[in-house]
Amino acid sequence: MNTKLYVDNLAATTTHNEIMDLFSAHGNVVEVNLPVARANGARGFSFVTMVTPEGARSAIQALHGKQIGTHALTVSQVCPLQKPAGASSGSG
Repeated sequence: MNTKLYVDNLAATTTHNEIMDLFSAHGNVVEVNLPVARANGARGFSFVTMVTPEGARSAIQALHGKQIGTHALTVSQVCPLQKPAGASSGSG
């Protein structure tokens, strides 16, 4: 089961390949999503999807707080959205 991670405090110059290299050292990476701001092109966060929860935990333990250049990364697991109580998935 894939596990999605949120990575914050990235330098604006951080590349997709740099993130892939950082995280693939801890397990297989399914996807790296590195959004670009329309106004200035600066990035500051990313989403990384790991193949296994074990790989995700390993990446969090190794990379949370890790200094990359002048930035200390924040890495955490993205919690899945929960449906509000009483919500149904179909139309009545």
